[in-house]
Parts: sequence; structure tokens; C-alpha cells
Amino acid sequence: MYHPAMRERAVSVMSLEALAEQVKRDLELLDCGGPGWVPVREHGGDRVYDVVIVGGGQCGLGIAFGLLRERITNILVIDENPEGLEGPWVNYARMVTLRTPKQLTSIDLGVPSLTFRAWLEAQAGPKVWERLDKIPRGDWMAYLRWYRRVLNLPVVNETKLTLIEPLGGGLHRLHVEGTGAPAKTLTARKVVLATGIQGGGEWHVPAMIADALPRRLYAHSSEPIDFAALRGKRIGILGGGASAFDNAQHALSEGAAEAHVIVRREKLPRVNPIRQMERSGMIGRHSALPDADKYAVMAHFFRNNQPPTNDTFSRAAAYAGFRLHLGAPCREVRPEDGGVVIMTPKGRLHVDFLIVCTGLVSDPSLRPELRLVEPHILRWGDVYQAPEEIADPFLDAHPYMTPGFAFRSRDEAGRERLRGIFAFNYGALISNGITASALSGMKYGIPRIVSAIADELFLDERETILNRYYAYDEPEFTGLDDG
Repeated sequence: MYHPAMRERAVSVMSLEALAEQVKRDLELLDCGGPGWVPVREHGGDRVYDVVIVGGGQCGLGIAFGLLRERITNILVIDENPEGLEGPWVNYARMVTLRTPKQLTSIDLGVPSLTFRAWLEAQAGPKVWERLDKIPRGDWMAYLRWYRRVLNLPVVNETKLTLIEPLGGGLHRLHVEGTGAPAKTLTARKVVLATGIQGGGEWHVPAMIADALPRRLYAHSSEPIDFAALRGKRIGILGGGASAFDNAQHALSEGAAEAHVIVRREKLPRVNPIRQMERSGMIGRHSALPDADKYAVMAHFFRNNQPPTNDTFSRAAAYAGFRLHLGAPCREVRPEDGGVVIMTPKGRLHVDFLIVCTGLVSDPSLRPELRLVEPHILRWGDVYQAPEEIADPFLDAHPYMTPGFAFRSRDEAGRERLRGIFAFNYGALISNGITASALSGMKYGIPRIVSAIADELFLDERETILNRYYAYDEPEFTGLDDG
């Protein structure tokens, strides 16, 4: 769905066609394209991809574009979702607009005609951009579909990675399934897990909820929820972060009678640390910090997480059924009278359904596709002992990664098995900041991972490339006769 302001005039297909031509022209001016430079390899007669990117959302698409600009062309992007439904935007994201300031750039990688602004203005004109506060969620998804199409990125959908199997010699066999899978296995030199928020671990439901309630009475905010079935119902929402208010306003807009946001804090956070990071250089330079600073920065980040945006809170609060319970940590839940009783220090609350907005846990041991290599992955808890006042097992479980988003090994045996596996997801938070987890960080993170992959491929083929260099004898100067 487009922003309402875009409906003021009919969308001109020719305007997007003209923008597509401008993209083509801009890429020609930047000398993008040309033949790939990585020597071709085979394994047992099968094709070997230089890079397989797992995830066709915004990160995966941006990395694919970055690799193609580096003339690394033998690549493939796989995504488990149907085409056009990749990422959170049409699945579990329930905000009306993105939280990011509209002017920040991301996966355009410095090409002006590839920006969201160019896409919007091509259809609706510059005045619509000027009036826009934040980017509508549906428009962002439409932009991503256009981005994939205009760049002709090699994506196959309905293909799910189930296992990474190291083969030795710098190769990995990827076991995949799904109706779109081109084969049961794919062979790749490099694997990029561009798997988004949950890709570094899993969404977290506290045991006190999972052990006490039947599944029909609750859902994590990341899951599909039948809001139509909740019309006229009382909804409990656990959590005080931005997603809690996204779900509150969405439930109320879908006809819920009441939405109770239950927050353990006495006051809602008011300061968004990301805004300071965006203008201070911290996002792009986080990986240059010493370990003590990296850990302390992210400990502070999680203690002072994003508040709801003003517009989201206002939308939720405008409904008569909105209820906010501050200083009310959940002590117990239990099923009762077909619903859920929530016990807090401020009393007993009965709701018909519970939405759990308790975030996620980042830990490679939770990822089934990593089970053959996970024991080798170095964690922050292996290399850094944080001061007692900020030490946190949640942070310690994150992988201790290179600035290029590659896993490091705990032991010598794992070095070869992990070589070539990159994680551009929430697992990289402590090592590389929000460069792989926030739109405002991608313009820094994507070039860095692309450069790291290109370096590895170059060094993998060092002997072949150098031998070709030493043997090169194609004449260029023909001005004099040698005789």
C-alpha cells in the first residue's frame, strides 16, 4: 500500500521506467559490471558458487549488489519466503512507518537513483517527499521489490537452508529444501547469513510463559497472529519496547476492545541511542573500538533500548481501549476462564490473549543450520570478561566476529570449517555494532562485508591469479616496429 499522499495522482509507469534507465546510466558512469574475475571452480562435476547469500531481504539484496559491483558475479541469493514476501515488512512487522529518519540511505550504496527518495519522487514528485515524515512500511517493501527487479539480482525464493556442511578445501555444501530449491544441495565457497533479526539466534519467550500457557493463548510478536479472531477481545502485551506499541496500535486498529501494554520499568525510555550514534560516527567506526568499549557500548544500548516513536505511541493512545501499565513486571501467568491471568505487583489482570514482545536471544547454538560448525564458533564470553556491573550472559553468547562479519574459531580444528562463513545479522551486534541490524548502519556494513569476501576469494585464488599476472604478455604499445 502506498502512502496516502501518493494517491493524489495516478502513478506513472513511465516514471519508474525512466528511473530504471537512470539507474542503468548511473551504473555505466560508475563503470559497474563487466566479467567476473574469480576463477571458476567445480566440485565433483557440480557448479560451485563463489557466494551464496541466505536471505533475500534488504541485507541480502544490498550485499548481492555490492558483490556484483566488485565483479563477483557467480553468486546466488536464496530466501525461504515466496517472492515479494521477504523480510519482516509483510510478515510480522506491525508498525505503520519505519522508525528510521527518512533521509538516511542504506542499500543504494551511494547511487542516488537507487535511493528510496528517488523511487518515491519518480512516482509522486518531490512535494510528497517533502511532506513525508517517516517512510510507510508498505512503501519500503514495494521499494525493495523494485530494487531487486531493476538490478536483476539472482534470487530464488521458497528455498530454505537447513544445514551448512563444510567439505574442506574452502568449500561448503548447503542443504536446502522448498518448492523453489534448484537442487537438494548447493556448493559454495562463501556463505553469507543475511538472516535478519532472528538469524543470530531465536525469538525469546520466557519459560514462565511457555511452561505455563497453552499455545492458543499467546504468541510472540514475531509470529503470525490472527487479529481478526481477536476483535472485541482484551489483549495483553508484555514488553515496553517499540514493538510492544506497534502491536498495541495494530491490534486496536484491527478491532481489539482493549490493549494492555505491561511494562516492568517505572518510566518509558525517552532517549533513542541510535539517533546519537547516527551523527557521532559510532555506527561506522564501532568495529575499531577496543573490546572493552564495544561491550560497554552495547550493554548501554540494551539498557536504553529504543522507545516507541511519538507517532506510534500517539496512534495507540488515541484508542479508548489503550491501557499502559508502568512499573508492572510480570511475576506469573496462568490460564483461567478461557484466557490468561497476569500477576504483577500492581494487581491481577485478566486478558483473552497475550502477545509477547520480549525480543530475541543471539546464540549460534540456537541455529540448526550451524550445528556442524557451532561448537567451534568463538563467543564474547570466551575472550572478554566484562566488569561485574555490566556483565551479561546475553551479550557473552554473541559470536566474537571479525570486522568483515566472519566467524572466528575457538580452536585450530575449526578454522578451516568456519572459513568462508559470514553472518550479517543480529549476531554481529557486539563485534560490529548495528551495521548489520539497522537501516542506518547498512551503508557502512555492506561495503565492509563485501570487501572481506572479495579479499578471501582473492587470497583463495592467489596462486592462480598471480601466475596469470606473471604470464600476461598481451601487447598494448604498438607504436614502433621491433625490427
